[in-house]
Amino acid sequence: MTTRTVVHMLRHGEVHNPTGVLYGRLPGFKLSERGQKQALIVAEHLNDHDIAHVVASPLDRAQQTAAPIADSHRLELATDERLIEADNKFEGLKVAVGDGALRSPKHWPKLVNPLRPSWGEPYLEIAHRMLGAVQRARAAAEGHEAVCVSHQLPIWTLRRFLEGKRMWHDPRRRECSLASLTSLVFEGEELVKLVYTEPAGATSPRVTGA
Repeated sequence: MTTRTVVHMLRHGEVHNPTGVLYGRLPGFKLSERGQKQALIVAEHLNDHDIAHVVASPLDRAQQTAAPIADSHRLELATDERLIEADNKFEGLKVAVGDGALRSPKHWPKLVNPLRPSWGEPYLEIAHRMLGAVQRARAAAEGHEAVCVSHQLPIWTLRRFLEGKRMWHDPRRRECSLASLTSLVFEGEELVKLVYTEPAGATSPRVTGA
């Protein structure tokens, strides 16, 4: 008889980012007041779930989002470097279309290959490290549920990889709202279902530096 385990991939809540930069892996970017409320909403949503393991990216916003869940289930919050935001050469800059760094010719060589992508960590590397984090969490919570708090691009890249879709995509079409759950259901070691939910409501995928 196989064992059912669920690994919830949770995107962190809204971040305080008044200057609108792509903050990526930069330190010091914490949840906004709204983001803190989103974290509490997700914790309440998962309150009656059989959570046995909570792990987060080392970045502040992920740790803050995970903390209420770990506290409500009386679990120690673990950290996994593989859940971190994707590396990006535009980190710390404004990258909205027609704005900031994208208008400067010196940055154009970074845009030559969107399939890789040429401006940051390759999609396949993101997918592989995220899958490693998922498998570790699944083993830690075997027969129960785990929560992995990460970031929009890594979670979306992992989902596309698991669904057998191409890694390159239109960022405006990502289904990965702030504080959303992409839940992976395993029977033994086999992934049998993927379920997406938005306990804290929908947000635009264009949120900068998520």
